[in-house]
Amino acid sequence: MSAGHREGPGMRNGLTIGQVLDQLRDDFPDVTSSKVRFLETQGLVTPERTAAGYRLFSSEDVERLRYVLTAQRDRFWPLKVIRDALDALDRGLSDPGGESGRPQLPAPGADPALPGPEGFVPRARVRLTGPELRQASGIDKPLFSALESFGLLRADGAGYFSAEAVDVAVAAKRLAEHGLEPRHLRPFRTAADREIGLVDQVLATRRGNGSREERTAEILSACVALHVALVRSGLDH
Repeated sequence: MSAGHREGPGMRNGLTIGQVLDQLRDDFPDVTSSKVRFLETQGLVTPERTAAGYRLFSSEDVERLRYVLTAQRDRFWPLKVIRDALDALDRGLSDPGGESGRPQLPAPGADPALPGPEGFVPRARVRLTGPELRQASGIDKPLFSALESFGLLRADGAGYFSAEAVDVAVAAKRLAEHGLEPRHLRPFRTAADREIGLVDQVLATRRGNGSREERTAEILSACVALHVALVRSGLDH
């Protein structure tokens, strides 16, 4: 930053473009401020701005720039491919530059007869498109559409699905092999929503030991155990 620029309070919370270049030049000696600004105009990195308009880069921004520059130098990727790769990484998928050559989707969860509390610990956040969900679960478009229409698969506001949606789709596919269609599965959605509401109510009105995440896992585990016990009891008669 030149002598005529006064550093405001917010400048201490990030890196200037000059400091970013200092971190990158050992690996990318030809990188320039113009290059960084160009990548910004292409939407590949989005630094914050101070009130005076100066760019502030986070450590995540620096790693993002490092990824872009490496992809250009070592993989010869055009910007569109890099943009798609960054989108996959932003959504929790693996680096498409790995051995498979494409983003790796989450595998379906384990299928224990009775999951314990550890089975309800939130996974790493993953956001999947509809086609990615179908690929990960092995369901076809008609089953996917039916599961959506009956509320078993729900996208978020941006149209993405979670890793748990893969488990839902896999389970629905297995049930379809036994003649249970998505319309038959609506009671599961209703029951799950009621259980979620009950857990939220308990967490909001009653105190307990452990963190909210730990208590949620304990309560959900007990709900599933109760459900399994009731079903087994009914089938025994």
